[in-house]
Amino acid sequence: MSDLKRTPLHDLHVELGAKMVPFAGYDMPVQYPLGVKKEHEHTREACGLFDVSHMGQVLLHGPRPAESLETLVPADIVGLAEGMQRYALFTAQDGGILDDLMVVNAGDHLYLVVNAACKDQDVALLQTGMDSEHRVEVLHRGLLALQGPEATNVMRRLCPPACDMVFMQHGRFTIDDIPVWISRSGYTGEDGFEISVLAEQSETLARRLLAESEVEAIGLGARDSLRLEAGLCLYGHDIDIHTTPVEAGLIWAIAKPRRRGGERPGGFPGADLILHQVDAKDHRRKRVGLLGEGRAPVREGAELYDAEERHIGRVTSGGFGPSVGKPVAMGYVAVEQAEPGTTVYAEVRGKRLPMTVSRMPFVEPGYYRG
Repeated sequence: MSDLKRTPLHDLHVELGAKMVPFAGYDMPVQYPLGVKKEHEHTREACGLFDVSHMGQVLLHGPRPAESLETLVPADIVGLAEGMQRYALFTAQDGGILDDLMVVNAGDHLYLVVNAACKDQDVALLQTGMDSEHRVEVLHRGLLALQGPEATNVMRRLCPPACDMVFMQHGRFTIDDIPVWISRSGYTGEDGFEISVLAEQSETLARRLLAESEVEAIGLGARDSLRLEAGLCLYGHDIDIHTTPVEAGLIWAIAKPRRRGGERPGGFPGADLILHQVDAKDHRRKRVGLLGEGRAPVREGAELYDAEERHIGRVTSGGFGPSVGKPVAMGYVAVEQAEPGTTVYAEVRGKRLPMTVSRMPFVEPGYYRG
C-alpha cells in the first residue's frame, strides 16, 4: 500500500485521466491525456491550471515577524510593503541554500510558501530559529496556479478585482463565494495567479476554473519544461545546500539593505561568506543557461567540458524546450567559461554535444507589471 500523501485534488486528477507519479512524497499528476508537449504549448498560448497543493503554506505570527524572519534569510522583509510578495532564500551557516520560498506581507502576519520536499525542515527551522515571541502556523490548504497569457481574461470573469494587481502583489478575494488568497505570480514565466483555498473547497474551485474554455489541466512534466525555459531554479537540482546564492546567480535575492554598507547588513546564516562573494566576486563556478543544437535533449547530470576536453561542470536541469524549439538546459561551469556565447560540450551517451552558454530566461517573460 502506498504511503504517498495526496493533495485535495487527487480524485479529480484520476478522473481527468492523469498519469500519477511520486513527487516530494506526494502522488502527483505528471501529465494528462493531452501530453506534456501540448500542455506546455497550451500554457504558453492560452492558460493552464496546475495543482501545487503539495507546497508548504505557513503563517508567521508575532509582534515583529519581518525582523525575526530576517535572521534566517538575506531578503529585505522589513521593507516589504503590505500586500506584496518577495522571493527569499533560507541560507546555511556555510553559505549554502537550504530552500527558496515566497514571503507575503499580509498585514499583521507573514504568509510563506515553501517547497514540498523541504517543508518539514523549513518549519523546524522557523520554530527554532525565530525568537519565542513568534508563532509558526502550518496550514493545510489547497494551492492552484493559473498560468498563461489568457489567465487575466479568465480571472476577469471570475474575480475582476484580482486583475488590478501587478506581478508579486497579493490580496484576499472571493470566487463564486469561495474565500481565496491570490498572488499575481507563478513559476512558468507567464502572467498568472497562484490561488490558496481551503482544502475542502479546492476541488470545487478547480472544477470552476477548468470549466472556462481557455483552461486545461497541466501536470508536472510541462511545469518543469516551462520553468526551465523561464530560467527558474528547482530546489534540489539547480540550487541546494552545496550552492551559494552568488554561485547560483541569485545575487539579486540578497537585498541591498542586507549587504555591507546597507541599513541592516548581514545577520543571516552564512552572511560572512555570502557577502564576501558578493563584494569580491571570487566564486569559482556560476549557474548558466545552455542552448543545444539539433533536437537531442541534454538531461540533468550530463558532464560539461571545454574545447580542450577539460571537465568544467555539469548540467543540473535539461530537456527539449518546446517554445524555444531546441534543447535547453542550465548548469554550473567554471567562471572562465560562463560568458554568453562560449561553446561547451555536454557528454551524452558517450558523445560530446556542443552547447552555447546563453543568458536566461530563454523565453520573454509575460509578467504583468502594470
